[in-house]
Amino acid sequence: MKRNKIVIGTRSSKLALIYADKVKNEFEKFYDGEIIIKKINTSGDNNLKVRLSELGGKGLFSKNIEEELVNDKIDIAVHALKDLPCNNTEGLKINCFLKRNNSNEVMISNTKKHFNELAPGSIIGTSSFRREFQLKRKRKDLNFKLIRGNVDTRIKKLKSGEYDAIILSKAGLSSLNLEKEITQEFSVKELIPSAGQGAIAIQCRINDGEMLGFLEKINHSETRMLVNAEREVLKVLDGDCETAVGVTSEIREKKLFITAELFSIDGNTRFFCEASSELKESEKTGKEVGKKLKLQSKGNYKK
Repeated sequence: MKRNKIVIGTRSSKLALIYADKVKNEFEKFYDGEIIIKKINTSGDNNLKVRLSELGGKGLFSKNIEEELVNDKIDIAVHALKDLPCNNTEGLKINCFLKRNNSNEVMISNTKKHFNELAPGSIIGTSSFRREFQLKRKRKDLNFKLIRGNVDTRIKKLKSGEYDAIILSKAGLSSLNLEKEITQEFSVKELIPSAGQGAIAIQCRINDGEMLGFLEKINHSETRMLVNAEREVLKVLDGDCETAVGVTSEIREKKLFITAELFSIDGNTRFFCEASSELKESEKTGKEVGKKLKLQSKGNYKK
């Protein structure tokens, strides 16, 4: 029986709805049935005062949505890939990605000064230990303070004077047409981003053959290769959202190049690895990079 309706599940934030709408637009290129976007409130959106690790980790942004998917209340789920745990939930599959957005990190400052120009003691807002440790290696004279909430909320907190500058991903700002707010963009060599940053992931039930076929029609194969390789690093490290790890990859001259760094629990020690391989070995290479980082760190990267 032909499916006459597709229900897309997503977080209710403005950015999440933009991502879901992008997926809907891709489906509309070949599917002529009804497509509905369903907003789902997640546990990760309800408490913005403390770090995600204290609430239960990255899965708080996906758990409620995944429950609706498992229970057939939605047909697919749309996620920002960097917000997802690295292992698949039983019965569900994530192996479809839209073309990746820019994965770079950016800074917005109240004074419009670049990072190296900020006054000593300036307060920098970030929810990521990775970003904090990366930036402390460049400037030990700055103060770092937790900031959570959606992009608009963070920018409001900045402009109210709670922070002197905040660090965000460019992908989110670009999707929200807020690039004009950016003071400085960091290259992936200056700040290695989170694995999968800038990628939109589509999740479905593993036994939904028809939907798996649909998703192959909208999948961006190069993005899939890159982000799956990056996430293999995370799987080997078996870290949580307190694990300060950055991973970036690219394809050059028909070869995969992957670069990763890992920080000790206190952020004082940096472990680094880079590798290249044939494209068909991309996920294997990601695993090897993860193993090398794990060996270097001797487990000194998680509690």
